[in-house]
Amino acid sequence: MSETDSAGAHVLLDYVEYQSPRDDEGDWVLSVLRKSVRDSGAREVHSHVETFDGVASPPGFAAVVLIDESHVSAHCYSGRGLLAVDVFTCGNQCPDSLADSIHERLLAEIPSLRLVYRDRVKRFRGG
Repeated sequence: MSETDSAGAHVLLDYVEYQSPRDDEGDWVLSVLRKSVRDSGAREVHSHVETFDGVASPPGFAAVVLIDESHVSAHCYSGRGLLAVDVFTCGNQCPDSLADSIHERLLAEIPSLRLVYRDRVKRFRGG
């Protein structure tokens, strides 16, 4: 493997103006992640969402879907309208198409959501 090759990639998405269309926002975003994983053909091995009520942590949630090739996650500061999504794969699944699926599902329910940052980072470089 040359120095420019990698055995994985990480796609990062940052959104502003997030307003949940549901009261159970963390569960809803987790379902978006899980549906996108399932549709991509990746194998889900575990999923979890943790909701933060604003007492010990700012209001929001963290959601993760572990896949056999790494993970898909979302972290939200709902009081500030911020949502970050990351898709990390290190096998046959394309993180870009999985990130696109998540993006499309989020926008279908939250048209005002604005993507302000997207990047793709090679992982396991030169390994």
